[in-house]
Amino acid sequence: MKLLIMNKKTIKRLSYIFLIILFFSVILFIYLDNNNSNANQTEKYLSDEIIKKIQNICKNTEKTAYLTFDDGPSKIVTPKVLEILKQNNILANFFVVGKHVAEYPELVKQAYEDGHFIANHGYSHNNSKLYKSKQDFINEILETDTEIAKAIGKNTYSSHIFRFPNGSMSKIHYSDKKKAIKYLEEIDYTYIDWNALNNDSMKKYSNSELIANLKKSVKNKGTLVILMHDTGDVNKTYDVLEESINFIKSEGYEFKTFYDLLK
Repeated sequence: MKLLIMNKKTIKRLSYIFLIILFFSVILFIYLDNNNSNANQTEKYLSDEIIKKIQNICKNTEKTAYLTFDDGPSKIVTPKVLEILKQNNILANFFVVGKHVAEYPELVKQAYEDGHFIANHGYSHNNSKLYKSKQDFINEILETDTEIAKAIGKNTYSSHIFRFPNGSMSKIHYSDKKKAIKYLEEIDYTYIDWNALNNDSMKKYSNSELIANLKKSVKNKGTLVILMHDTGDVNKTYDVLEESINFIKSEGYEFKTFYDLLK
């Protein structure tokens, strides 16, 4: 009978000890979970304010021009574009394709060191690969970031700004793009389109037609995000680049890069 009483006391003590351990374990779990949440929040670069600023950029009335070049770098055209920009003291934004960065890393490094903004245009520029799955989409962006980082001599790199091939509003893979916008948020990215262009990738134009296309597209607009290409596969944009810059300046615009949007 005495042994039975002792066992009951022991069980009661052990129960108290177990409850105390459980209580402190829960407290420790909550503490660690909060710390992890705070760490994740601090790691996220894009605030809601910055994302909103980028998404509403084309609605601004101030005369700011963001000159953008897609699909490069390319061996022949990109060096000529960089030289013209340097001669005219203009900084631009390059949406680079990962596989081309791997081919011509020295051009990306030059653009970066000249002060231009290096943004992400996916690795393959192939819609069937880009939208094959969620992970394929994310990998295309992260692999491009890896190539940019290697090219500019950094351990890591993220521009936080992506441009969809053909633009986000194009009917090509439209439903896939709507899903992909959510995927971008998961990797601390947003996207940007354009509201002005010279149609240099659409079909062959004369130089005067390219300038006329640009003038028509910027008419009665405030902030401009101008689409051009540094590939030269359809038109030689570099032949009209200086004239285009001079026209935009004559309209009272100041050229800026996306660095200003990320502040």
